Amino acid sequence: MAEPKVKYDRQLRIWGEQGQTALEKSSICLLNCGPTGSETLKNLVLGGVGSITVVDGSKIEEGDLGNNFMVDESSIGQSKAKCVCAFLQELNDAVKAKFIEEYPEELIETNPSFFSQFTLVVATQLVEDSMIKLDRICREANVMLILARSYGLTGFVRISLKEHAVIESKPEHFLDDLRLNNPWPELKSFAEGFDLNVQDPVVHKHIPYVIILVKMADEWAKSHGGALPSTREEKKEFKELIKARMVGQDEDNYKEAIEASFKVFAPKGISSDLQQIINDNCIEADSNSSDFWLLVAALKEFIAHEGGGETPLEGSIPDMTSSTEQYVNLQNIYQAKAEADFVAIERLVRSLLKKVGRDSNSIPKTMIKSFCKNARKLKVCRYRLIEDEFNSPNLPELQKYLTDEDYSTAVGIYILLRAVDRFAANYNSFPGQFDSAMDEDVPRLKSTAVGLLSDLGCNGATLAEDLINEMCRFGAAELHAVAALVGGIASQEIIKKLHYLGSSQLITRQFVPMSGTFIFNGIDHKSQLLSL
Repeated sequence: MAEPKVKYDRQLRIWGEQGQTALEKSSICLLNCGPTGSETLKNLVLGGVGSITVVDGSKIEEGDLGNNFMVDESSIGQSKAKCVCAFLQELNDAVKAKFIEEYPEELIETNPSFFSQFTLVVATQLVEDSMIKLDRICREANVMLILARSYGLTGFVRISLKEHAVIESKPEHFLDDLRLNNPWPELKSFAEGFDLNVQDPVVHKHIPYVIILVKMADEWAKSHGGALPSTREEKKEFKELIKARMVGQDEDNYKEAIEASFKVFAPKGISSDLQQIINDNCIEADSNSSDFWLLVAALKEFIAHEGGGETPLEGSIPDMTSSTEQYVNLQNIYQAKAEADFVAIERLVRSLLKKVGRDSNSIPKTMIKSFCKNARKLKVCRYRLIEDEFNSPNLPELQKYLTDEDYSTAVGIYILLRAVDRFAANYNSFPGQFDSAMDEDVPRLKSTAVGLLSDLGCNGATLAEDLINEMCRFGAAELHAVAALVGGIASQEIIKKLHYLGSSQLITRQFVPMSGTFIFNGIDHKSQLLSL
């Protein structure tokens, strides 16, 4: 068997050893192992999750051979859960795998405590009633739930859990934490040692742009009553002042300073998003507080006192034109400040842990350090109960989607995926499942969808006739190509959630999972998120 570092080399480069360790500690339960479920679990098994449990009471039929690559002709008549489980085990023998030959709907009704043993439950191809019941069960057990379904050329993915805290959100575009508009004493002192009017051209062209901007910002503030450039005209003037200090066309450091001048104009202090997090009701620390909220409580204290309104410094600087000695010295100043801020946060965390009656060392240094480095980028995601969304959706949003040309098809699919379950409950089959009933099923599905919209408060709303016809034409088929895409999206969201296992709760440290319901529209080759 290959060493884990070799086997998982590519993904380790993305989420690191800590993220991989978290995956290897996770326990996943899959409900229904048709193509959607099998494709979802395949990606997780290849990624190296700890253990999987496949729950499915059906037998393999001839029709399964055309949409599920994890079964073959010799499997016909055998347990689907057993065959898929065996195939997945072959893909990665480091993953513990077992199967249960039982229909998920029966398990949800008769043994709800079964689900509490898992880190996460992946429920595929469930009808609405079962989704609602399972969601309640998982919420009470504090188990994360991912719902996924493919239906003809359409599909959806929905995450459900009370709360999801993200430390390493890894945003694509985020301002470097350089504090050019609010330098601390050591950075100010270091900058004062440079003369922007130095006569030596070699020295002049190697002054780091960070120093140029700190000094120029200080000069501007002294002549403008302590204020930094704010208007468009002032910002343009500030750039011209930097340009005027250039003594040669080849001074890349000054060009970098002009390009990075917008970093001086950024507002001081913390963002409104972070302000909302540190003002959250969960900030009141007690013995039941998660590690994340204890860290946030310490952060709030730091910002109010030691930080002077700022988060802990990240401590890294970008590449820039400079002599090696000056760059290293500048880097050391940033790293020293970051380390001092970390020490202050750690002291606050240890004190809080002691105050709430927990072991003062129960939150590891590595987690505190990561938290400090990413404090500006924290995210907290909260999700509505499935039942609440289904019974009382955000009506203004729903009405907007129905009349928005860009979203009308996506919300139409959302409504019809719910309508087909009502249809099945009323007529004991899905629309279009039998060719002989197709002519009757189209008006029946239309009537069911209109009734559902009326129940949701959208009286008089209708859906496109072509879309209703297509949903009937699908006949509840689970196509492999669509299942592979939906399963890929579901597994991607699961991996975002399994990157750190806290002492009693699951806390994500990397990437922000999607909020809302993901709708795949294979008819128009589009995918969209609905916030209802």
